[in-house]
Amino acid sequence: MSNEKKKTKAELKEELAKLPPEVRARRETYDWIQSLMASLIVCVCFFAFFVRVIDVSGHSMNPTLQNGDKMLVSDVLYDPKAGDVVVFKSNTYDPNKALVKRIIATEGQEINIDFENGIVYIDGRPIQEDYIAELTNRKLDFIGPKTVPEGCVFVMGDNRNASTDSRKAEIGMVDERTIIGKVYCVIYPLDEAGWVN
Repeated sequence: MSNEKKKTKAELKEELAKLPPEVRARRETYDWIQSLMASLIVCVCFFAFFVRVIDVSGHSMNPTLQNGDKMLVSDVLYDPKAGDVVVFKSNTYDPNKALVKRIIATEGQEINIDFENGIVYIDGRPIQEDYIAELTNRKLDFIGPKTVPEGCVFVMGDNRNASTDSRKAEIGMVDERTIIGKVYCVIYPLDEAGWVN
């Protein structure tokens, strides 16, 4: 069967070689355009249904993400976990803007923050936060401890004292259904490109 395929391809090449140059050029151009269109359709479908490119606006996620970074975000088979960086919408804060923050606690977990010492506690234990710009000293509207309700997450920016997040009453606990997706990597600028942890 493989011999028949090879023979058929060889015959097609011979037929193409026998064609006048202008016909051959047109045919090769047509094949090239057809391949390009197929690739374009695959790319459009991929970015429409599986992955989105979203820009970072602001400094609330420094040092993990910088203002102007372009991120790849996806919600395919995504189940929110503590530590994930996510993009979500908040109808009560700014319905026209997507926010990017880090999940600190998930449903059923109790969160408390010692603002004097800048330490975040989950279920009574301090958590290790190597990703933050500085300790959490900005209270906003937070009064703890609080238990995260079912189907929700508690989020904060990595630049804790310059972030409006779940500590603010207008945002509060984030409904998982409003999560657009998890941030997987930065694709631009190229010198900042890489996976997001």
